[in-house]
Amino acid sequence: MERGIPMFSQNMVIEQLSEAANRYIASEWRTLFESMYDQLAAAFAEIEDAAYGLYLDQLMPYLFEQLEDAGFSATEKLEENDFVIGKRLVFRNSLERWGAEDHRSRVFWNVIHDKQGNPIGTLLTEIPHSHLRFDIPSAPVVYALREVLKEQIVQGIRKIKEQG
Repeated sequence: MERGIPMFSQNMVIEQLSEAANRYIASEWRTLFESMYDQLAAAFAEIEDAAYGLYLDQLMPYLFEQLEDAGFSATEKLEENDFVIGKRLVFRNSLERWGAEDHRSRVFWNVIHDKQGNPIGTLLTEIPHSHLRFDIPSAPVVYALREVLKEQIVQGIRKIKEQG
């Protein structure tokens, strides 16, 4: 199967980046989930939620590579104890507060910078998952926010999750 290619270009605004990211995820997430299911279900039995990191390590790097190839940066200065999955998803920059145990939602955020280093907004990556067994009950979703400061990003996530 040919991989869906996120089409990014430097003139895109943050909302267009999220739309392109969602097209990529829609074309890839289920096939990857099914192809890795047995391996990840076994991993979940041993390492629980960390199995989702193994999945995201396969799904997300290509998206971030394409974004960076188009001249954007999603990189954050890492701290000593940071845990990163999917190439650019930093646990310190995430919230998990929504849903039942079999359909939880963790939302990561990445402030996106243009070629000149100016922040253009934030991409939020929502990962639906189960704490009871290995399952991704629906497609991951990428949202766009114009905000770039942590407090405003957290408020934006809450607004999306609690009103949407």
